[in-house]
This record gives sequence, C-alpha cells and structure tokens, in this order.
Amino acid sequence: MNESIPTDGVYMSDSNTNVKDAPAFHENPYCKALNNAKDIQFDHADVEGNAQNGPVVSLSFASLFDALGTCLKDESSVLLLYSLVHGNCDFQEYVLVRTDLDTLLMPILEMLYNASRKTSNQIYMLLIILLILSQDSTFNASVHKLVLPSVPWYQERLMHQTSLGSLMVVVLIRTIKYNLSKLRDVYLHTNCLAILANMGPHAHKLSAYASQRLVSLFDMLSRKYAKLAELKNDKALKVTPDQMEADIISDDTSTELHIYTDFLRIVLEIINAILTYALPRNPEVVYAVLHRQEVFQPFKNHPRFNELLENIYTVLDFFNSRMDMQQLDGEWSVDKVLELINKNCRSWRGEGMKMFTQLRFTYEQESHPEEFFIPYAWRLILSRGFSFNPGAINLFPVEIHVDDSPSSEQKV
Repeated sequence: MNESIPTDGVYMSDSNTNVKDAPAFHENPYCKALNNAKDIQFDHADVEGNAQNGPVVSLSFASLFDALGTCLKDESSVLLLYSLVHGNCDFQEYVLVRTDLDTLLMPILEMLYNASRKTSNQIYMLLIILLILSQDSTFNASVHKLVLPSVPWYQERLMHQTSLGSLMVVVLIRTIKYNLSKLRDVYLHTNCLAILANMGPHAHKLSAYASQRLVSLFDMLSRKYAKLAELKNDKALKVTPDQMEADIISDDTSTELHIYTDFLRIVLEIINAILTYALPRNPEVVYAVLHRQEVFQPFKNHPRFNELLENIYTVLDFFNSRMDMQQLDGEWSVDKVLELINKNCRSWRGEGMKMFTQLRFTYEQESHPEEFFIPYAWRLILSRGFSFNPGAINLFPVEIHVDDSPSSEQKV
C-alpha cells in the first residue's frame, strides 16, 4: 500500500535518548490495516454507504479463516487471530456466523490441553480469544449444537459424539486444574471461569463427563478454600515473636482466601445459571449435582454463597423427593437415576427458583497494551533465529546469555 507514514505519528530518536523513556507510538499503521481489513466478497463501502478513509486491505475472510485453522500452533498466528477478533469487527462477525467453528476452536483447545508445553503468554492469548468469542450468545448456542465424531488428541478418555461446547468445558476446567497445581496465576483462572460463565446459560445437552468435571471443579476449589480458612484461623491463634512477619503471612492468606471465595462464587453462578435457564436440556448436570450433593453442604449457610445454594437445593429437593417416591426393586443404577431425571425434567417448571442477573464477562484491553505486546512480539522475533547483541537491546529488559542458541526461551 503506497501510503506515507506521518512522521508525527512515529517516535524518532537520536543516539542520546533512552528508548525506554520515549513516548509510545501514536498510531501503528500495521494494526490499523488489520483492523480495517475487509472481506473481498463485499464492497469497500460500509453498510451505510460511507467510503473508508484511505486505502483498505481486501482479502478473502474465508481463506483467512481456513488458513488460521491450519497454523494456529504457531504463536505468531495466534497473535494475528487475536488482533483480528479483537480489532476487526467485520472479521469477528464473520467468525461468529461460521457453522464450522471447530476449524478454529479445535486447534485452540488442543493447545490448551497441552498447556504444560506452552508459554504463559500463549495461554493468555488463546483464552482471551475464547473470551471474546464467548461474549456472543449465538456463539455459545452454536458450540453446544456442533457434535464432534471424536477427539483424537484427548488422552484421558475416549470422547465420541461429544459437543464442541462440552469439550470446551472439559478443557477449560483442565486448564484451571493445571494452573492451580503449576502456574498459580489468578489472571488465567479468572479468564477460564469468565468463559465458562458466559457459556453457562446457553448449555445444551452437556455431556456426562463435562458435568462431572464442573461439579468436581467446585469440590477442588472448596477443598483449597477450606485449607486456607484453616490456615488463617491457625495463624490468628498462634503467638509468634515476630509479629510483623506473622501479620504479613496472615494478610497473604486473607488475600488468597478472598480470591478463592470469588472463584467458588463464580462456579456456583455457572451451575446456578445452567439449572435456572437450561435445566430441562441438561439432565447430566442434574445427575452430577445429585451424585455429589454433599460437596455443597459446608457452604449452605455461608453468607457469600447461601443465596445461590438456595436454588441448587431447590433442584436437589425436587429430584430427591421424586426418587424417594419411586418404588424401586433393587438398587439405583446410573441408568435408572438418569431415566427418572429425564422423566421429571419434562415436568420441571422452576418453581421456587430465584432469578439472578446472568453473570457476563467482557474483555477489555489494558490502557497500555504495548507494554505486553511489544516485548511479546520481539520475543517471538528473537526465537526465530534473528541475531541481535543481547547487551544492546533497550526496547525491553531481556536476560539472554551469550552462549544461548537463538531459539531458546528467553525471559523478557
């Protein structure tokens, strides 16, 4: 594109200026071109007939969509997809109306499944892409209706004829559990739960495995919460010579306890949303809640959780009473319980359920995104084999040993 770049939009430095203290770029022409790119199938004028300012990049969104689906294992492709779904409304809308969402989502979910082999930056980008897409209710409905014949890369169990939505729930919960044991990153936790919360009210025929994982997530977080609460109480009772150190430890425990309280509440909101808005379509969720109902008992009178648990116990009381009324020869089996649940789902009217405002999360880019993206982009450039003198890099702090190979992972 033969367009001159205005000099007032680019920082021009001399050798005596520290780049770290320099002002940021006012405008990135590459990002602008991406954000304004149009589908070649449509005219360059927008829907209101207004001409675009300056040259516009036209390309086939269909070809771009398919190409991205084949090369998302490359980190730079993930960054490109993020830039498009976040900055280009036309491309985002195109993605949301595609009926083959698995083309993009399956590579993303496979990479999250193998999170231990990915950098934290890559995991962030993948989750943010999913969060942006999950803000759309049509997307949330579509993923639950798209059935996958198999998931060959999922090793823990065979997954045949499972919905894309159920697979998303399973992989996101798996990512949370990995993060809890390895990374302990609150931001990553929050993003995973935000996507699940956006999907909750639209759940449709959630699989048995996904339903079990959801209740197991609550159980896992509740056990972590109980340990922190016990630790906090022990610290409060324990007398120590170094009171300042004890106060710091106590503050850290209180902060972590508060974080897990929020996490538990979000998981309860997700379960509550499914039971409130989509119970008849999700008998497996009802079965999972019935099967593990004891995990909710310790929180029944908790001030942060009791209002949400009232709805869950309304469901439990309804189905428990139906089981008690059922005359049964022999023991209850999984099939017999599911048969009873399916039968009573049809007569479920939601009586006694309190309606809460649906939890909805949206992604907002930080006010200074360049602080994350510029080091990340240059980190990728360094990993591609470009030779730079590590001691001369001033754009961002970097720890590179002279003996390291160009492809080695560097901390920036």
